[in-house]
Amino acid sequence: MSAPAGTAEAASGASRPGLLTGPYRTTTIGILVVVTLLAFEQMAVGTTMPVAARDLGGLSMYAWGFSAVFISGLVGNVLAGGWADARGPALPLLTGLAIFVAGLVVVGTAPAMAWFVAGRAVQGLGSGLASVPLYVIVAAVYPEASRPRVFAAMSAAWVVPSLVGPSVGGFVAQHLGWRWVFLGLVPLVVPAAAMLAPALRGSRTRGALPRGRTLAAVALAVGAALVLWGIDHRSPLGLPGLAGLAYGLRVLLPRGTLRLGRGLPTAIAMRGLLMGAMSGTEAFIPLALITRHGFSPTAAGVVLTVGALGWSGGSWFQGRFTGGSRARFAVLGAALLTTGVAGIAVALYTSGWAAVPAWIVAGLGMGMAFPTLSVTVLALSAPSEQGANSSALQIADTLGSSLGVGVAGALVNAAGLGAGLAWTLAIVLVAAAAAHRVEAPRARLRPSPRP
Repeated sequence: MSAPAGTAEAASGASRPGLLTGPYRTTTIGILVVVTLLAFEQMAVGTTMPVAARDLGGLSMYAWGFSAVFISGLVGNVLAGGWADARGPALPLLTGLAIFVAGLVVVGTAPAMAWFVAGRAVQGLGSGLASVPLYVIVAAVYPEASRPRVFAAMSAAWVVPSLVGPSVGGFVAQHLGWRWVFLGLVPLVVPAAAMLAPALRGSRTRGALPRGRTLAAVALAVGAALVLWGIDHRSPLGLPGLAGLAYGLRVLLPRGTLRLGRGLPTAIAMRGLLMGAMSGTEAFIPLALITRHGFSPTAAGVVLTVGALGWSGGSWFQGRFTGGSRARFAVLGAALLTTGVAGIAVALYTSGWAAVPAWIVAGLGMGMAFPTLSVTVLALSAPSEQGANSSALQIADTLGSSLGVGVAGALVNAAGLGAGLAWTLAIVLVAAAAAHRVEAPRARLRPSPRP
């Protein structure tokens, strides 16, 4: 998001109301609590999954515990965007939170792994529905000059869950039981929804619900699920899944994305590739550390935490440079992520603690490349296309994560952890090879604003 421009607006900065003052206090706290809850659940599940899968006898379905959330979340995101534009943010937000709570209950009480995966899919749909309306609330409640600070606060709300979520999730799973990682969040959702109630009053609008993008999102999600099922079970069901993927991607992503067209298409595709490699590797780090190296869930969580620290450091570093081409950070980030994933593969066969420096390097690479690609996409987009291309980035992130984890899981089931890591390494190598194509020919990227 660009910094406010103009001396008049800058001069009025001192008079801008604080986010925790007057009519904004309750809404701000409610938004931050919702973001924190969604973020904590997402970050804590990594160290919970090995314990839950082992307890439920479902290690063969391990990857589906992650992929189900990504796939259903994709549908939730697209549904919520159209729903909020047409009818206001109240119904999609409250519906999403209710579905998210239902998913937590299903997962926390699951008697078998199939129930666990189904609950995770319900969670993903709920979180996808609930996250998008928060942006609509920000636009409706806060004055324009205050919105950058709200979005900065929402980003900061991810920091603590990223740092403590894996370790806390591992500690709870180890000492209280993995079910409480999910059930313990249930009573916290109701107060968050109550705090947002005043901002939701009178927010209804009337309009037609968009169907084209929704149908494409459903086709994409169903196609991804069928492809992963076909790979995992060596079934021909994967073939019609490819048709669903092709249709959804053609509608939802810019032309040229799949063939890595120079500039905008490569920037969007590269985000999906990087997220696929990062998520596919991260999902199996706790499993490898616990089953191969005898780590406790808490200790495995520490390894994931250092990745979050590396991500923060890389993001900070690339943000200090505001001039010239941004493509160099995409290239450097992909190279560092490649090095980190390769280091994780080495740690699998040597010492578990070797995963710590490797995952710091991987996080550092993602921290450099991830925001760089966001800035690049906006810089290469016409003003009328920035919303659609930002949505395409989120779709690429979600689909890349689901396919990265899902295919890795199928390979792990068929040939072991080494095969899964070979897959994620192959993904990030493709991203690294394509990184130089991020900058469009004869196009000069606008420098990002100095904070």
